[in-house]
Amino acid sequence: MSWENLADWWLGEVRDPAYDGVVTPLLLELLEGVEAGGAVADLGAGEGRVIPAVSDRLRVAVVGLEVSESLAVLVEAPVVVASLPNSPFAGGSLGGAYAVLVLDHLPDHDAFFGEAGRVVQPGGFLAIVSNHPVWTAPGSTPISDEDGEILWRPGSYFESGETVEPAGEDQVVFFHRSVSDILNTASAAGWDLLRMVEKPHHDEGADPGIPRLVGFRWIRRRPA
Repeated sequence: MSWENLADWWLGEVRDPAYDGVVTPLLLELLEGVEAGGAVADLGAGEGRVIPAVSDRLRVAVVGLEVSESLAVLVEAPVVVASLPNSPFAGGSLGGAYAVLVLDHLPDHDAFFGEAGRVVQPGGFLAIVSNHPVWTAPGSTPISDEDGEILWRPGSYFESGETVEPAGEDQVVFFHRSVSDILNTASAAGWDLLRMVEKPHHDEGADPGIPRLVGFRWIRRRPA
């Protein structure tokens, strides 16, 4: 899988009205009341779709970090080309960071939380919007019973794993971790959870009892 090869697929995905109608509002909901103490980084900025909304909400400069050069050139804000979890930001140089639909594409979430903790100053924030782990668990899928009722098979929720899905002419990998795994990993890296928000599937007719998206906001723990 190469994100350079997936650039066109991604641009098609973000044209879905649900991105502006559900994904971006969830991020802004997580950022309510945040006062960033410096510049903020969009980790995995794509074409920079949410940067203007975040900059307006927080009233700070936002810099993007994006692995695909084809997407980075579309960002109408300062942007650096680099891959996560590595970044060129100096230690403690950021007032906060966020990542939208990025975490479940990273094979090493431990390294991601560690790197975010390196570059964000104590008291700064980290916000993440992601596909809900109930959704990304290998084998997790809707099923129909004999009466035609749509049920949900949870798959291997409590086991880490990955799923490969078609994406245009390429494939995209989703890495699954349970909510507890995500929270414990973040805590071990020095992040204290302030808020968690779950959202149901937005499609018409979808089961409103099945979570589709999840959002987290942490604060960078200050040294004792």
